Amino acid sequence: MPGGRGAAAHEAARRRTFAVISHPDAGKSTLTEALALHAHAITRAGAVHGKAGRRPVASDWTEMEKERGISVTAAVLQFTHRGCVLNLLDTPGHADFSEDTYRVLAAVDCAVMLIDAAKGLEEQTRKLFDVCRHRGIPVITFVNKWDRPGREALQLLDEIEREFRLRPTPVVWPVGDAGNLRGLIDVRTPGRMLRYARTPGGAHEASEEAVSAERAAAEEGPVWDQAVEELELLRAAGATHDQEAFLAGRSTPVFFGAAISNIGVRLLLEAVVDLAPPPGPRELAGGRIRPVDAPFAGLVFKVQANMDPAHRDRIAFIRVCSGVFERGMTLTRAATGRPFATKYAHSLFGQHRSTVDIAYPGDVVGLVNAHTLRVGDTLYTGQAAAFPPMPTLAPEHFAVARPVDITRTKQFRRGIAQLDEEGVIQVLVSELRGEQAPVLAAVGPMQFEVVTARMTGEFSAPIRLEPLPYHLALATDAAGAEALTRSPIRGEALTRVRDKARLALFRGRWQADSFRREFPDARLDHLVAAHD
Repeated sequence: MPGGRGAAAHEAARRRTFAVISHPDAGKSTLTEALALHAHAITRAGAVHGKAGRRPVASDWTEMEKERGISVTAAVLQFTHRGCVLNLLDTPGHADFSEDTYRVLAAVDCAVMLIDAAKGLEEQTRKLFDVCRHRGIPVITFVNKWDRPGREALQLLDEIEREFRLRPTPVVWPVGDAGNLRGLIDVRTPGRMLRYARTPGGAHEASEEAVSAERAAAEEGPVWDQAVEELELLRAAGATHDQEAFLAGRSTPVFFGAAISNIGVRLLLEAVVDLAPPPGPRELAGGRIRPVDAPFAGLVFKVQANMDPAHRDRIAFIRVCSGVFERGMTLTRAATGRPFATKYAHSLFGQHRSTVDIAYPGDVVGLVNAHTLRVGDTLYTGQAAAFPPMPTLAPEHFAVARPVDITRTKQFRRGIAQLDEEGVIQVLVSELRGEQAPVLAAVGPMQFEVVTARMTGEFSAPIRLEPLPYHLALATDAAGAEALTRSPIRGEALTRVRDKARLALFRGRWQADSFRREFPDARLDHLVAAHD
């Protein structure tokens, strides 16, 4: 029987659900596509298998992503490799979309972190490493762009260990400095070098030749000798992979390669199958544990409307955390206790989707026309379950939104509400301005660009944004909001639509500190910041 507890545990063991994360421009979407290529989920870079000529691979599928070449929204790709079902979640790389990335990390069991060989650990890399540590997510590190000039390999390992107190343990080691890549050594199969021949544009897998140690020494000379010496040095220092330490977040296995040329990608793909953990028990709010073979429970980590303009529907992305999902089953929404029917459910490959009848722990199911669901919702059967709430990050940029055409006011309100429910933007309202002029609050200014583009393209309601001079939001209460109206300090109190939280906005910390001195009893609490 597909819904049995044994089936859930058995199928969960075959799943690997992981995110690819990085600083912008480290090659994240390129690696995502290369992994799908090596798993034969696509026949060439940029064409979904069986749909060549229709659309590009959809990890970057919005018009803004296609035009800018950056990821601004999370995407899900499901494919199989070596008998395992891989659920790959591609995340926005830009720091302005940190909130979306943080939500995705709540839905995965492992993360692949990309590091640019030339730039090393960048600001967003540091933040994401910290988030993974906080959430207990083991991290596999892939040093990308080794075919271009960059830093020394040992220097990068030292930087990881020094800054993150995380022991880097090379599983793949480069032969040749960055920019002079001669081949790779797979530490698990010593005594040989893997040599690659690039393919035009990286559209196909790079051919891989196994070269014996003797031949590599003869043909590569000092470059080979240096790689061998470095590996011996690392082994002597104890920098060898320890699965227990990796799963506990004390070490990170390290790989080297070049995603755009498909070099080293196969080795990383094999490592995801061999090293990444399968879905396991998950903690509920209150501290209880939900095992994978318990009745169904799932977490809504993303809501997206209008993925396909021809359908104009709304999809809730739900990570199956326990039990078995069967299309048509009736679930309970933890937030309301009300039933939720699952007549329309899809498996996702970027923008492309197909009906799914059954899914297991680790899988991501797209529930279609899920108008009542919100990001952070828990759905379950059997014993009541609710997963911990997702943090809402502190916004630092604010603007009043107004419709360009007042005859499109209805569409304007519907679009703003939709984008708020998706978590694309935070929407604030005040008695002063009213709902007809909401204040949009963003972690980064590029969120405003996404909102502007989607309001025009999807809701036919172009908007005009009027920037506000605030850059600090603090939590307050009714008394604090009232005190702010009496203070000479330039600030404003608003209510966040999503959760009815009261926020006090200030130009900066100096104004907030002055307000505290003037009203010492007023509540002012820090929100979770993108850099926390």
